[in-house]
Amino acid sequence: MAQAKADSDEALHWVGRLDPAAGPRYLQIVAQLEQAVTEGLLRPGDKLPPQRRLAEHFAVDLTTVTRAFGEARERGLIDAVTGRGSFISARQEQEGPPLDLSMTIPPAPKGLRLGELMQRGIAEILARSDADQLMNYHGGAGSLAERAAGAAWLAPLLGALPPDRIAVVPGAQTGLNALLSLLARPGEPILMEPLAYPGLIDAARQRRLAMVPVASDADGPLPDALDEAAGRHGARLFALTPTLQNPTCVTLPERRRQDLVAVARRRDITLIEDDPYSLLAGDAPAPLAALAPERTWHVATLSKVLTPGLRTAFVVMPEGADSTAFLAALRATALMPAPLMTALAAHWIRIGAAKDLLEGVRREAAERQLLAKEILPETMQGHPHALHVWQPLPAHWERSSLIERARVAGLGVMAADAFSTGGAAPDAIRIALGAIPERARLAEALGLLAGLIRGDARETDPIRLNQPDR
Repeated sequence: MAQAKADSDEALHWVGRLDPAAGPRYLQIVAQLEQAVTEGLLRPGDKLPPQRRLAEHFAVDLTTVTRAFGEARERGLIDAVTGRGSFISARQEQEGPPLDLSMTIPPAPKGLRLGELMQRGIAEILARSDADQLMNYHGGAGSLAERAAGAAWLAPLLGALPPDRIAVVPGAQTGLNALLSLLARPGEPILMEPLAYPGLIDAARQRRLAMVPVASDADGPLPDALDEAAGRHGARLFALTPTLQNPTCVTLPERRRQDLVAVARRRDITLIEDDPYSLLAGDAPAPLAALAPERTWHVATLSKVLTPGLRTAFVVMPEGADSTAFLAALRATALMPAPLMTALAAHWIRIGAAKDLLEGVRREAAERQLLAKEILPETMQGHPHALHVWQPLPAHWERSSLIERARVAGLGVMAADAFSTGGAAPDAIRIALGAIPERARLAEALGLLAGLIRGDARETDPIRLNQPDR
């Protein structure tokens, strides 16, 4: 007992006094946690004392400490492990700016604890699976159960699909790499949107493909421009994101999709439809894979709508496609998805947990879009359920200058250059809304960025995040 008390006292080395005049006591506790992490007194993985012990030390009631721990979890400072206690989050070790508006990830939905979902799901999987087999090599397109789960997940978009048209892959990037390897030889042209997903651009460059941007308007790529580019370059492959396009948030209207499909059929163009967001959007027209199933490879990842750590995506192959050739290209890129994560994804889909998580992400994304609309300049382009917004810059700003000013101020955003497939990039930035765990901090970051955008580009001393008083 004495040793346990000594250990508990040792774990309180970071704790200071509470000041009755310094505001809510629970926020003072959170501030002490933040300071201890910043100064290295607490490190990722350190276990915190029990809440009751802290309440005794601070001479406050237990609910005050419970509220402080809840706020600390919202800020990403601590993680709670059921039955083991609370620990300093490993997220504190991640590199990058203090407030990251550059990484497009789904925000953690309110009211759903991902850790608890994972614990229950994995326990249920292990209760009915052979752990040795689960951790072995798994070749091919995924088990029948996993491919059937993919078909069920995509049914709201594509209707009933036979599982043999679906391949389970370790993330959309892997699927895209394999597709470019299968469908184009080095040096061949690939038609793309003028601004496109950077991962697709990297994959095309790695394959030494000649990127040909297809002129676009506010509704997306122009059918006549697609026709002209295909004829001039002899291109037979077109990769695009028709719904909540990254980075512009444009969703192609139904008529535009039909017109593009008509050109693709006339020119015998194969389509790669990178579609992470249709289920998140909820209001998108039918995917290209539903309009032209005979020539469309449809890539749908769970990373952008549930959580990146699942590393699971579904590739829907065209009707009559040679699955053997695609699987050979896939094996050359990555042998298999992580079996445990794929099994968890399929399990969540079967029991409805994936749908609940998707709806939670949609609700949280909607709240964050409202924040962005209230705070950012009115030229912002977004969507009620998108994970990012596109912000054209006023004439007095050049994008690289703004990016540098934002970096100095502690903000990370992405300039249009990262998305350009050819030609001059516009003076605009993409602002991601999901990486900052709590809305209050997101509002702080958006407010600071909005101030920079509206301010004078000649100013040389931007306000910094968490800058001490002088």
